[in-house]
Amino acid sequence: MLGRVIEIAEDGRHLAVFRGFLKVTAEKQEIARIPLDEIAVIMAHAHQLSYSNNLLVECCNRGIAFMFTGSNHTPAGFLWPTEQHHAQAGIMQAQLTATQPLCKQLWKQLISAKIYFQGEQLHVQHGEDAGLYAMSKMVKSGDIGNLEAQAARRYWQRMMGKDFTRNQDDTDIRNKLLNYGYAILRSTTARAIMAAGLHPTLGIFHRSRINTMCLVDDVMEPFRPLVDAHVLTLIKQGVGEVDKVAKTALASIHLNDVCLDGQAAPLGMAVLRVATSLAESYQSGKARLLLPESLMLPKNYRL
Repeated sequence: MLGRVIEIAEDGRHLAVFRGFLKVTAEKQEIARIPLDEIAVIMAHAHQLSYSNNLLVECCNRGIAFMFTGSNHTPAGFLWPTEQHHAQAGIMQAQLTATQPLCKQLWKQLISAKIYFQGEQLHVQHGEDAGLYAMSKMVKSGDIGNLEAQAARRYWQRMMGKDFTRNQDDTDIRNKLLNYGYAILRSTTARAIMAAGLHPTLGIFHRSRINTMCLVDDVMEPFRPLVDAHVLTLIKQGVGEVDKVAKTALASIHLNDVCLDGQAAPLGMAVLRVATSLAESYQSGKARLLLPESLMLPKNYRL
């Protein structure tokens, strides 16, 4: 689950599989060879890329997320395997027939965690949580009070500056870095959703005729503040472009340790546990998401 994120950002590349490796060639010359066993995600970002059918099939067989991104670094689509979990049919049937009260309770848990983690990041960065800890405890079933939006208004200007507005189409470097970081998080979440036997299109809250990753967008919500913190660090370091340094820093975010059951665990593992507990919630009819206690390391953790 916790493999590497490989981005193909240069034009004119051909991707193929060769003896268990991803082989990258340019003008018929091999320029890279990476063991498929080490890969979690392949991000196809450049123009004029070509792929062998065998590579795409092998990605499906191995559960490697193959993500196609647009010019603004947001995902345009994913390669999705038809069989990823031994009980997939039963899980998807339970997902499809989930009751509205169950979905509302699941959404409450996700949004409550998101607001709490936003407060946590504000406290780390600025010494105060802007009342978000308290707000996280006030979220009702289905977030009928729309506390998610209220929290966002408090959060963004304190986190990124009073001149900041979150807009994925904006050319502001903060938004561009957030787009890239969220793309990494989205691919990690998509892989976890598929590994848990869930259908990524059938969302808990998000509904769209054109978005095939509604469930992915739902499940990744609590983990967004960790991306925000990484982006803020890059901004403070003077990063002004989505360059190699920024991409390298954000591409490893799924390996970042969070607090899971009082222990340090990689973010990718935490996302997988949420996805697995979501599948179990659908099957049992009881909303019992297993979320991390914190996006920070445990207090007693030592390197």
